Amino acid sequence: MFVPNIMLLFLAISILEDSGYMARAAFVVDRIMHHVGLHGKSFIPMLIGFGCTVPAVMATRTLDKRRDRIVTMLIAPLMSCGARLPVYILLAGAFFSAATAGKVIFSIYALGVLLAMVMAFLFRRFLLKGPTTPFVMELPPYRVPTLRGVVIHVWERAWQYVKKAGTVILAFAIVIWFCMSYPKPPSTATEGLSPQAANEVALRYSIAGRIGMTLQPVMRPLGFNWKIAVALVAGFGAKEIVVSTLGTAYSMGEAAQGSADLSKALREDPTLSPRVAYALMAFVLLYVPCVAAITVIWRESRSWKWALFTVLYTCSLAWVVSFIIYTGAGLLGYA
Repeated sequence: MFVPNIMLLFLAISILEDSGYMARAAFVVDRIMHHVGLHGKSFIPMLIGFGCTVPAVMATRTLDKRRDRIVTMLIAPLMSCGARLPVYILLAGAFFSAATAGKVIFSIYALGVLLAMVMAFLFRRFLLKGPTTPFVMELPPYRVPTLRGVVIHVWERAWQYVKKAGTVILAFAIVIWFCMSYPKPPSTATEGLSPQAANEVALRYSIAGRIGMTLQPVMRPLGFNWKIAVALVAGFGAKEIVVSTLGTAYSMGEAAQGSADLSKALREDPTLSPRVAYALMAFVLLYVPCVAAITVIWRESRSWKWALFTVLYTCSLAWVVSFIIYTGAGLLGYA
């Protein structure tokens, strides 16, 4: 059901690429990028990152200096990839009005860009020091994108997304389902309980439930319950799994786990609220990218050091920013 949204995202990127404007955009933003220590060419991987982090990291090969490539790799995961969009749509639709939901999602995208600029400045100032490289790039001529070319690009990228959903995401979803279903609690633990209460007990008793309960003290300052903690752990495999994991957590034993059913279940959870939802969207935006992206960072940087650093700094940044959002919204009187 999220494929149409992904296709629209890839459609916009394909038109920018095929028209020849992508290179000119890099030239236009070069001066701004230099203020934070980035090269103008870094704009292209960052823009591609709105589609998928994996090709964004691979696109850093166009940068000449290694330190420019490393900094761009480190901030590319902060661009909100298409895999995160289903999570935003679910949470914004569940906790915000139709008139506000679009603005909320846009603000999350803007937050990622802003933090990418801030982190690039800090990395260049303290971690990867050195002069910025002058902008030298051949500009291709403007051309009208052909319908055939745009359709092929959108189809190829959308098909990659569908294959990912049918292989990697499906495999992780099965593993998560198993961890959330086994081991089964003893019959005496659920005897006499309502179906919903029995499902709650079963989930707590499962492998995933125990992991979530263990992580709950770390997530409690952000307003996240143990079910959200389980979903975030599952998101290490692929961000789309956050939605399916929440569906399993809030619809244990039910056949229907559609978006409307899950949205209703989330709204009815007394521990969740709009400010928790916004903090959760920010956390999903910032914390560690998928396994595939981390693997590509390792390959492109030729060092596990930068891959591990990406995992640690993104998780730390996600926790701090989500804490500020949740606490700040509470101080301002938002529920």
